Amino acid sequence: MLFAIHALDGTEGLARRKTAQQPHSEHLKKAGDYGVRMVMAGPLVEDDGTTMKGSLLIVDADDRGAVEAFNRDDPYHAAGVWEVVTITAFQKRQG
Repeated sequence: MLFAIHALDGTEGLARRKTAQQPHSEHLKKAGDYGVRMVMAGPLVEDDGTTMKGSLLIVDADDRGAVEAFNRDDPYHAAGVWEVVTITAFQKRQG
């Protein structure tokens, strides 16, 4: 089943991103350890097209619990980059 992880940064998210970027990238490479397969991931940005303000990850997993565990262990979560995270089941219709 596909899940969308929609995460919006807090007020100091951009600064915290810089310190947690490398561990976050390494964590994404280990998604399989959680029973999660990365479909796509990238930063959410302001309308200027460059200023990061959050993250969007589309993942494939057997259940929500695996996705929640994967997200809970993300270094961005531990560093307080994200203020609001929503995990929603997703049905791909096109693309």
